[in-house]
Amino acid sequence: MDLRNPRRDRNDIFQLNVSGKIIDFQLCTNKKRAMASYQESENESVIVSIQNYLLDFFGSSMQYHWRFGYLQHYFIPRLKNVSFCIDICLEEDLKEMEKLETFFSSSPVFKWIGLKTMSTIKPFTPESKLYQAESIRISQFWDNFSLSAILRHFKGRQATVMCDRWENSEELIEFVNRWKSGEAFQKLEHLKFKFNRNEILDKGFLNEIGVKCIDATKQPPTHTLPKVYNWYYQQTEPTTDPIISHTYVVRATDNRVASILIQEDMSRSGEWIETIYFGVWDKTEEEFLKLID
Repeated sequence: MDLRNPRRDRNDIFQLNVSGKIIDFQLCTNKKRAMASYQESENESVIVSIQNYLLDFFGSSMQYHWRFGYLQHYFIPRLKNVSFCIDICLEEDLKEMEKLETFFSSSPVFKWIGLKTMSTIKPFTPESKLYQAESIRISQFWDNFSLSAILRHFKGRQATVMCDRWENSEELIEFVNRWKSGEAFQKLEHLKFKFNRNEILDKGFLNEIGVKCIDATKQPPTHTLPKVYNWYYQQTEPTTDPIISHTYVVRATDNRVASILIQEDMSRSGEWIETIYFGVWDKTEEEFLKLID
């Protein structure tokens, strides 16, 4: 079902009583689905009525997603039993950035946030609900990118960051050490950082974070998890990228293991593409080592 049909003249309108509210609908021939037709002032009342109807019909055990890909009106209805996901493309306008921060602060915590920008953006505040989302996917191109804010403040489960260039390994070292100490990132499951143009990360980085190594003759286990939310239009795999690595670190507080993989590939233009993976296992080191062939 689509909401807010702007083309009331295309098909005949029919009315339905939805949880006590009469709402106009039209059938969309191309999309083969019904579209609600209403005034902007009725936004919340219409959506709440439809949600109440779905709850009555399917029950509260059904998982619901409110998904939208633009923020023209920065509007989120007050709904029960709903997870919110958003896909955003930011321009260079700083006012739009400030508007987005205000929007996040007044909204419920998101299940998934996709953020794409073509230029350097001002860091979000440490308290921003961007960092509280269960899963984030950030794409920033044509400029350097600072991972420090994400690596310090992210409180969710899964994060993917793709950017044009990154040159400061100290941020990554600090992140791993904070995870190892149990100081932060207790919910973290999977991180992926992809850099399109980058100086290859010095392998000495692995020594600085105190990795442990699996015997090179052994086959390490594969780390992969269901994605928190798989955005429909992306046509991606339903699971996180597999991590098969001979290096891992151990968390001091509970002896949990995280696999670390640095993957290097050559782009078509002849530039190095570097991807760093960090996957947390739900197993202690002893249990993890039993998985090795």
